[in-house]
Amino acid sequence: MKPTIAMGTAAALALGLAQAAGAQEAAARPATAGQSASAPAPHPQAPLGRWITESGNLEVDVAPCATDAKTTATSNAGGSPTLCGKVVRVLANRSMSAPGTDMAAADARPALGMTLLSALRDTGGGDYQGEIYNRENAKTYRATLTPAEPDQLLVRAYVGIPLFGKTQVWRRPAAEHGSAP
Repeated sequence: MKPTIAMGTAAALALGLAQAAGAQEAAARPATAGQSASAPAPHPQAPLGRWITESGNLEVDVAPCATDAKTTATSNAGGSPTLCGKVVRVLANRSMSAPGTDMAAADARPALGMTLLSALRDTGGGDYQGEIYNRENAKTYRATLTPAEPDQLLVRAYVGIPLFGKTQVWRRPAAEHGSAP
């Protein structure tokens, strides 16, 4: 069912976004051999490994959080470790808010080694919820990470509820493309 633009309400927008996300997720998960077309496809693995941000600026390694004074590598109710994402390579300095220009980071710390993703916990449905740091404006947002394919990670940063956010598609680096993390 496709939502119509004529509805024009926030509810219609939310419904349309939810349906589009569901359709995109379903399309991203083809049935494997031996599965019937009506059986749900298995959810891709946790978002472990290295990812290139949508802007192409950074390579981020998502792994269980290290134990230190700020972060505890505890497991959530499902037994999965809490995940964090640290910058392991700086590739460019492009602005996300003003495409075609260099980024003027509000955070003067070097990006290399910076933790961008923190407190990511498995929600039980394959998604991971936690926080993402935007060094361009030095703000932290809530985030949901959804593995879409072996080489794609949907990263949705938002304020309040996911409806008020933006989804980025992060991809595996070329060396890892097509391999399991």
